[in-house]
Amino acid sequence: MTLVSKDILKAAEILKREELVAIPTETVYGLAGNIYSDTAIKKIFEMKKRPFFNPLIVHIHSMEQVMELAVDFPEKAQQLAQAFWPGSLTLILPKKNDVPDLITAGKDTVGIRMPQHELTLELLRNLDFLVAAPSANPFTHISPTKALHVKSYFNGSLEMVLDGGDCENGIESTIIGFENEKAVVYRLGSISLEDITSIIGPVTVKNNKEQAPNAPGMLEKHYAPRTATYLVDDISEFIDQHAGKKIGLLLHSTDHPDYAVTQVNYLSKTGHLKEAASRLYNAMHELDQLDLDMIVAQRLPDHDLGKSINDRLKRATK
Repeated sequence: MTLVSKDILKAAEILKREELVAIPTETVYGLAGNIYSDTAIKKIFEMKKRPFFNPLIVHIHSMEQVMELAVDFPEKAQQLAQAFWPGSLTLILPKKNDVPDLITAGKDTVGIRMPQHELTLELLRNLDFLVAAPSANPFTHISPTKALHVKSYFNGSLEMVLDGGDCENGIESTIIGFENEKAVVYRLGSISLEDITSIIGPVTVKNNKEQAPNAPGMLEKHYAPRTATYLVDDISEFIDQHAGKKIGLLLHSTDHPDYAVTQVNYLSKTGHLKEAASRLYNAMHELDQLDLDMIVAQRLPDHDLGKSINDRLKRATK
């Protein structure tokens, strides 16, 4: 049985043995292992069934640790780090030679972030090595935002989940790299484009790449329930076309007619985008347990965090 506990010292002991621990962050739970242990990192890929071409993100607890990993910390990257760390920002920076290629999928860059979760920051301060921590779910499945989500995926095969409660932001970090000194968003996430551009000005978005992705979350199929999922603009029309089916709806507000469906889950009854993001994956997990024929998600307004939520829903759909 997988242990679910708040015991930081126990988690540190397991990680020091080159085993894995699921750790809480403000975005989603991560599957953590020592970046300098090939044994641990291979276990991450194997447990998740994640392809080795998909790079991992290294988690740090202080700004000074950036230079343990990177040969350069560009001015715009520093501005973003000052604004959003600890928090839901991952920076892609040119890596030092001693950062293992297994972490970076052979690329000359490394993803770095400082999570905003005191339990995990305290754990990181108790380690004399850095950890990589992709989301603690099988590859392409719904990311976990509760300790029990992780346990349901890996019970018995994972030694411990460090229980930090529900994840506050609920979707993954925004990932930003630099090409020819210009900022590029590789993954939309918990920090909106509007917030990013308020700090460093215009950015380019390149968040789809099937071959040799620059960062996690760029593949077309990702974050997906087992149940067939559809992202639609006109809920009524879609339901009419699938009469007789067991349908679960994922809606972002109560501003709608009554629908004759099996289940309705609200991301936010008031249409609040931050609340919607925080509830997204848990709502998907709940619907995925109901033996439905399909999950139908309503497209959100395409601005602010709505862009990030729509991105996740699109990657979850048929």
